[in-house]
Amino acid sequence: MRILLAEDDSVLADGLTRSLRQSGYATDCVNNGQEADTALSTQDFDLLILDLGLPKLSGLEVLRRLRARNSHLPVLILTAADSVEQRVKGLDLGADDYMAKPFALSELEARVRALTRRGAGGGPALITHGPLTYDQVGRIAYINEQMLDLSARELGLLEVLLQRTGRLVSKEQLVDHLCEWGDEVSNNAIEVYVHRLRKKIEVDGVRIATVRGLGYCLEKIFTPAASSTPTALPPAGTNESS
Repeated sequence: MRILLAEDDSVLADGLTRSLRQSGYATDCVNNGQEADTALSTQDFDLLILDLGLPKLSGLEVLRRLRARNSHLPVLILTAADSVEQRVKGLDLGADDYMAKPFALSELEARVRALTRRGAGGGPALITHGPLTYDQVGRIAYINEQMLDLSARELGLLEVLLQRTGRLVSKEQLVDHLCEWGDEVSNNAIEVYVHRLRKKIEVDGVRIATVRGLGYCLEKIFTPAASSTPTALPPAGTNESS
């Protein structure tokens, strides 16, 4: 999951960025509204955390332009202005959630989890795919009730594939969702992450199918059921033991 944080308070921005990255989110940060608008116009994100008091372009204007482009990106507004009027303006322009400063980091992280789930189509906190279960709240994956030991990139890869089950996901889409600015991640690197994840899940009944030139898709491995057809009797007069 990739998050854009638009916050001009450098201390708060640094703390939030570090916390979100430790939680496994690829997080990019800008400190003014013009940079936020440019980033949102040219790149894909899974969530925008938006301060209203941005320089150069206000947070409300960033939000207005985002929705004018028909983007459904989930938006969490942060602001020091805890007035009803500010809340109404933000929500009327299309914000999905609202937090007033100061706030508890644990509450913000909970809202981030809820909004990223909503942006991926909502649904229950637990996603089940054959023997695989993914906890979207705790961001933990299990196979046959055994917790998987996954790196941050492997977990992010699995999360993207699970939230798009049945659809092809291209390497370029994976790079967009997993990588921050400055990350030098090639298509070959994505292949390495897919290979590592395959080794951890395919032995237990989940397969990452490759469609050459198009991308990847998560599939279940079905074990053929035992045949119910009766065994044919040997022809009359033959010796079964021969």
